[in-house]
Amino acid sequence: MGAVHGLGGIGKSTLAAHWAATRRGEGETVWWIVADSPTAVREGLAGLGTALLGAEAAGKPLKALAEHAIGWLTRHHDWLLVLDNVHRPVDIEPVLARLAGAAGGRVLITSRLSTGWHRITGQVIALDVLEPEQAVELLTRTVTAERPGADLEGADELCAELGYLPLAIEQAAGYLAVNACSPRAYLQRLATYPAALYSHPRPGHDDNLDQTVARVWRSTLDHLTTAIPLAGTVLRVLAWWAPGEIPRALLDGLGEHLAGEDAGMAVQEAVAQLAAYNMITLSDDGQRIGVHRLVQAIARTPAPPGADHTIDPHRRANDITAACHLATTLLNQNRPADPFDPAGWPAWRTLLPHIEALADHTRPDQDTSTLSRLLDRTAAFLQDQGALTRAITYLERALAANQRLQGDDHPSTLTSRHNLALAYREVGDTGRAINLLERALADSERVRGADHSFTLTSRHNLAFAYREVGQVQRAISLYTQTLADSERVLGADHPSTLTSRHNLAVAYRE
Repeated sequence: MGAVHGLGGIGKSTLAAHWAATRRGEGETVWWIVADSPTAVREGLAGLGTALLGAEAAGKPLKALAEHAIGWLTRHHDWLLVLDNVHRPVDIEPVLARLAGAAGGRVLITSRLSTGWHRITGQVIALDVLEPEQAVELLTRTVTAERPGADLEGADELCAELGYLPLAIEQAAGYLAVNACSPRAYLQRLATYPAALYSHPRPGHDDNLDQTVARVWRSTLDHLTTAIPLAGTVLRVLAWWAPGEIPRALLDGLGEHLAGEDAGMAVQEAVAQLAAYNMITLSDDGQRIGVHRLVQAIARTPAPPGADHTIDPHRRANDITAACHLATTLLNQNRPADPFDPAGWPAWRTLLPHIEALADHTRPDQDTSTLSRLLDRTAAFLQDQGALTRAITYLERALAANQRLQGDDHPSTLTSRHNLALAYREVGDTGRAINLLERALADSERVRGADHSFTLTSRHNLAFAYREVGQVQRAISLYTQTLADSERVLGADHPSTLTSRHNLAVAYRE
């Protein structure tokens, strides 16, 4: 007896079928049962009983046919019974108990569930995705069987994007063959129409069968969410972050944003069950989470417009949007408060891949104020670390979001404009920096007043920018005003006053 488990679409059933075909002995009976429920197991055994009895099966009840099959298996030894897609060990344990005293025969179990099999059998195999070269070979072989000489440029990139998952690669290969499409073109369509392509059936396969990537994982979530309703929510949140090295602690605060007194415990149970069904992976210490990139892509891609959401309840657009907001909030809550404090740098480096993934997966015109704040503080960290190009990209997004959501005069908008100006100045784009600083100063004087600390800072930084482009007289004028205001508002010994006095002296010297 052996058990094979792995992510849906990883090839468990295909491997079982190949194994059964290549190791079938002469005269051996092989019977395949889709064993995803106790009812399915009984019906599968009844089907075996019908096949064994032939015409004698007519009129016999289902239970009698199943009993005949069990009896036959216990008396014979030349047989292989495949119990495919088992959801729970308990569903097949009564059958296995009956077969424990059988004279011979073999049982092969496949499941998306990773736990509970070692108490049934010592032969447990965990299937992983293909190696890159194997994935490319599968794609190439499948496409060229239909279209010899097909354009396969970009096959390695496509396989990587599909996470080397066999079902996804077969599905894509079928699409390429039927539509005379290149891998690069498929990648472009995948970026534009992900919902349609993930749900596209493999050519030559019954569209009603649970064989597309989206349908394979939907069936797992259907089962999971029956017992653990939060499993879908947790998976949708994880879908917005990077696929690997997700700190499990990021989810600790998720329960606070969900209904129910025990939501925190329910979130942890959802994580455990998602791992048990191979929808996610946990590190050896259980503190880091991995999610297959294709699982993420499907979980954050709404079902196509007009789809019947009673069929796929896990990809409603509103639920996916809500999960995106939760993923953003959790990252913002867990980031260090001060991006310039070295004590927080390790935490920033841990969170940075997930912040980048969130930014990549979201549209700038739909950025929220929370994401804007997260990007602004992340940009400050990146700028301090010397990653100026990425910092400017995030600062531009933060400013655009604040202008759209808050208006030009909101404090968040003024701050974003000022921070972006400083980043432009640091990369040497002083023209754009001065334009933004001049506007930031004028807006701050009008909105906050001439004596506000932000106004004093803006005036000081504009003076510094004038100095850098050789406009020393304009710099001296602003430094003089800033020094006088700082002495009056902050006091002669305040650090900002000391800095203003020093910089004015440097400008006089120049």
